[in-house]
Amino acid sequence: MKTRRNYAINILLIIAIIGLIITCINNDINPTQRELEGWFGREIKMPENMYLSTYNDNRCVDFKEIKKEYTILHYVDTIGCVSCKLHLNLWKQFVDELDSITPNKVKCIICFYPKWKQLLFKNLKLNNYSEYVYIDEKDSLNLLNKFPENENYRTFLLDNENKVIGIGNPIHNPEIRNLYIDMIQGNNTKGKTYNKITEVEIERPIIRIDNFHWKEVKTIKNKIRNIGENPLIIEGISTSCDCTTVDYKETKIEPNEELTFEISYKAEKPETFYRTISIFCNVANSPIELTIEGKAIE
Repeated sequence: MKTRRNYAINILLIIAIIGLIITCINNDINPTQRELEGWFGREIKMPENMYLSTYNDNRCVDFKEIKKEYTILHYVDTIGCVSCKLHLNLWKQFVDELDSITPNKVKCIICFYPKWKQLLFKNLKLNNYSEYVYIDEKDSLNLLNKFPENENYRTFLLDNENKVIGIGNPIHNPEIRNLYIDMIQGNNTKGKTYNKITEVEIERPIIRIDNFHWKEVKTIKNKIRNIGENPLIIEGISTSCDCTTVDYKETKIEPNEELTFEISYKAEKPETFYRTISIFCNVANSPIELTIEGKAIE
């Protein structure tokens, strides 16, 4: 009897240990990565009567009438500083590039859930943005699909059945851009090697600039240090506004080394400002978000 009891206890211990191992493995998976993996192969549901518009020649067409092999769908749920956040000029360049290397293969649609519609229309016209957009005043597209909270993962590459085959903003992240182009061209992306994850330390995650004259260009140095075991690869750095720029010379930082980069800010008028900087690199929580804030005075 005692032997059986010991045997049963040993079995329970083994089961508990296996459960603990599985839990540890699951806990090692980045929550964002787990969420994104659930999107691949999922069909994006489109609202009924989804009419797209252009604001250079006032065309209007039903989404279902545009037959292309791929769709790049970019969802924006707030406008704020429109020109700063959208980078419409960079979207135009990307669409032109796709048209030149993969003619008539891709439709690119930006979907807006706008807070300030008139400001949005003005910005589209000022940028001469000729691609189709969807003005979704009821936020129906998001309600149907419940897009990720992180705005960096609200851009999707879809196949001809509206199923997700790629996630990420190609304007902000050069690696995503190249991946999209490879997939659209029909290149085999299976087996591609991706950069191994490392860890970093930022000298100043929040940068505060004391009062300065609004016509003055402020330049601040900051550092990112690779404290992991693999090389740090800088895939790209984007800012939330064209008034903020980042200059850096290296894109590969070996373990225990650091990269110094310069952040420049030029105010458009006297104001209290708050800007973000996104560093896309091979860390688990990429992109790394920095903030720069301060007050430009007369």
